[in-house]
Amino acid sequence: MKFNVLALIFAVFCTTSYAQAEETRRIVAVGDSLTAGYGLPTGEDFVTRLETALQAKGYNVKIENAGVSGDTTAGGLQRLDWAIGNGADFIILELGANDALRGIEPEETRRNLSQIIELIQKKDIPILLTGMKAPPNMGSEYANAFDQIFPDLARKYKTNYYPFFLEGVAADPALNQDDYIHPNAEGVKVIVGNMLPYVTELIDR
Repeated sequence: MKFNVLALIFAVFCTTSYAQAEETRRIVAVGDSLTAGYGLPTGEDFVTRLETALQAKGYNVKIENAGVSGDTTAGGLQRLDWAIGNGADFIILELGANDALRGIEPEETRRNLSQIIELIQKKDIPILLTGMKAPPNMGSEYANAFDQIFPDLARKYKTNYYPFFLEGVAADPALNQDDYIHPNAEGVKVIVGNMLPYVTELIDR
């Protein structure tokens, strides 16, 4: 009798452990057109490619695309409750490119991103903050102030951090669409390949 009870307890434990191990982790990617997949064929966007790459590595994840083309950090802040309303295990935060393109004051961008991060952290959701750089035509003074926002916030809030979302892709005609702003399918592959170790670190952490 004692053996049967122990066997039952062990079976329940194993079943529970297996179910927990197999539980799908939910990642929400909050961003602008770079996250949304502007101009890309179905299935070639950043979120879909990243999800596929993570699953190929054995991660049981589902990534929700909460990217909105044209969104600034102010827009991201306003819709944050909607973006993560269903909860998340992790957040990838990619915002700021449109602030730079519109010449929004870096301090405003900093305030908006700070509020977004604080609201997410109040929900105890780990964040991967992705950095952005100002375009050269904005001038060095603006670029220096803008570019410093992201590493500063990563240190202040102790988030996971990927320094530049478009690393290896920006300004390369072969990896961008005709507007020279948005990555093409090949560019997305480069972004995903570069970011994959940072995302797995976020999940494993």
